[in-house]
Amino acid sequence: MADLRFSRFRAGSGCSTNWVPMTKSIAFGGNPLNRASEKRGNAAWLAAQRVRGLFLPFWKNQPLLAGEAAALLPGQPEWEDCLTVFLGLEGEEALFAVDLPDDPKPVFEGAAFQEMRPAAMILPARDCAIAGQAKALIDWHHRHGFCANCGGATTAEDGGYRRHCAHCGADHFPRTDPVVIMLPILRGTDGLDDHCLLGRNARFANGLHSAFAGFIEPGETVEDAVARELEEEAGIRIGAVTYHASQPWPFPSSLMIGCYAQALSRDFTVDGAEIAEARWMSRAEARARLEGAIEDGVRMPTPIAIAHRLIRDWAGG
Repeated sequence: MADLRFSRFRAGSGCSTNWVPMTKSIAFGGNPLNRASEKRGNAAWLAAQRVRGLFLPFWKNQPLLAGEAAALLPGQPEWEDCLTVFLGLEGEEALFAVDLPDDPKPVFEGAAFQEMRPAAMILPARDCAIAGQAKALIDWHHRHGFCANCGGATTAEDGGYRRHCAHCGADHFPRTDPVVIMLPILRGTDGLDDHCLLGRNARFANGLHSAFAGFIEPGETVEDAVARELEEEAGIRIGAVTYHASQPWPFPSSLMIGCYAQALSRDFTVDGAEIAEARWMSRAEARARLEGAIEDGVRMPTPIAIAHRLIRDWAGG
């Protein structure tokens, strides 16, 4: 059992002035670290940072939590051969993620490994953002141990932001998949309230209704993808598409591009395969459901999902 010092991410420390303020209301967004990408290729610099930096341990893609905070620990000699990813600088202090062997499960006094989704429900915004960054990178390394060009084994370089194939010389870099997630909006007429269309994915359990979503395909704009996905899943035609907000989603690594779409009619037809059912919902009803005032088996998205943000912001006017 390791008896190590824990440290919270410190909100008062300095960060590079080049970064925009964090999006506090969206889980995994607003990462406050200076990623110092210009230093990743300097092996000597990285080695020096490892000696005095702090590490967030992961085990089976689960971050280590100390209570309701991410557990930051000094580096340990036995971690020398483990996959380590440089996350960035908090002021002058370097932060890393370390991927511990799957078996046996490491034990840390006063801390425990937690699945990322429930962890995101309790972590402070900055801890959540940094843990999400770490999970996405570690998961990418797990899935890219071999070269897609020749099949040769690859090695981690540049602090974990590149994998190199010594056999053919190819370099591979972490990927983020763009996903559109959208809420069709029907404008009210003759004094009627505006409505949004929510769908229940066939994989969703317990009555969960949410926004529609899908991966952007090659050759598509965001607007094209929104229109195609809504036509495929709900048989609904749309007009204008408006960007609202985005969210890095580390399951395994996507960028959720949140939009509103102008519905041209009230008619819809779900595909019956991916989407099992859909329903129009007024602003008043959406607000009530988000507040838990209606209990009839229809559930709304969890607060850590950008779908919750899309519905909440629209319902609030």
